[in-house]
Amino acid sequence: MTDPFVLRPRTHTRTTASTEPADIDRPILDPAFGALAEHVHDPQVTDLFVNGAHGLFVDRGEGAEPVPQWRASEREVRDLAVTLVAAGGRHLDDQSPCVDVRLDSGIRVHAVLAPVSTAGTALSIRVPRVLGAGLDALAASGTFTPAQRTWLAGLVAQRANVLITGGTGTGKTTLLSALLSEVGPAERIVTIEDVAELRPRHPHHVSLESRQANLEGAGRISLAMLVRESLRMRPDRLVVGECRGEEVRELLTALNTGHDGGAGTLHASGLPDVPARMEALGALAGMDAIALARQVVSAFTVVLHLQRDAAGRRHIAQAGRFALTGDRLGIEEVTPW
Repeated sequence: MTDPFVLRPRTHTRTTASTEPADIDRPILDPAFGALAEHVHDPQVTDLFVNGAHGLFVDRGEGAEPVPQWRASEREVRDLAVTLVAAGGRHLDDQSPCVDVRLDSGIRVHAVLAPVSTAGTALSIRVPRVLGAGLDALAASGTFTPAQRTWLAGLVAQRANVLITGGTGTGKTTLLSALLSEVGPAERIVTIEDVAELRPRHPHHVSLESRQANLEGAGRISLAMLVRESLRMRPDRLVVGECRGEEVRELLTALNTGHDGGAGTLHASGLPDVPARMEALGALAGMDAIALARQVVSAFTVVLHLQRDAAGRRHIAQAGRFALTGDRLGIEEVTPW
């Protein structure tokens, strides 16, 4: 018989005061979390990682830390993964061993079964702590200064096209959601994501989510397809949650043909790396570097680059504008606030 999950009181304590914004919405816990519920409910935990039977790690803003006394068998972790994925409306088994789902609470779950995950079933859980937070809440948490807050609100009012960049966990989606919450109530926002995470506080928000193929290889709906469909929905603001492939071509086309006030996010290590990342995505979409450069320069008004410092604070580190360097895409840093 396998050992049951064992939960012990956590020994981790924090000596600093929380900088958590005041207008936080708590995720509604799903009973499917079982033994993980205690940690998902912890307001300081943003990510949980279960590595088979070898341990549980949580991130409270200072990097992943092991949870003492965690114990579970591979069978129990696999059953937990299957249950969580099922709660998100998907199926996890040997034929579909890698699944990414969003639960009704907004929590995102990614699961990989063994033997694809060689150390046993791997779970990666992202817990959004600032659901629908506005610019004021993010300013209070140190994401940007009051002067930057005023400038960001101006970008929304001016219908600027904004690209938000940064590494994983730097707060790109949170900032984008806050910007969209500033959009006037008479405007219609259409967001397109692989896994729907954007939750702006806005009365007219339509969320489109891509779909993977079924076991027969049919039924796939890509981000590129959704961008094309969204143009028939008369969006006042067209947003792609994360550009990661050929959908960049459709987004650039839309932003260059009258769809102002759009936005997107992009993974990048630093502001100077953004042009190379855009060129890589353009290549996936069949665009050559010269055509891409001209499209990008005319499409985006500003680039906001986010970073997460050693203390775990997420903040706007740099702002930039795309420019042509010869026939290639370049970027120049600006300080507009």
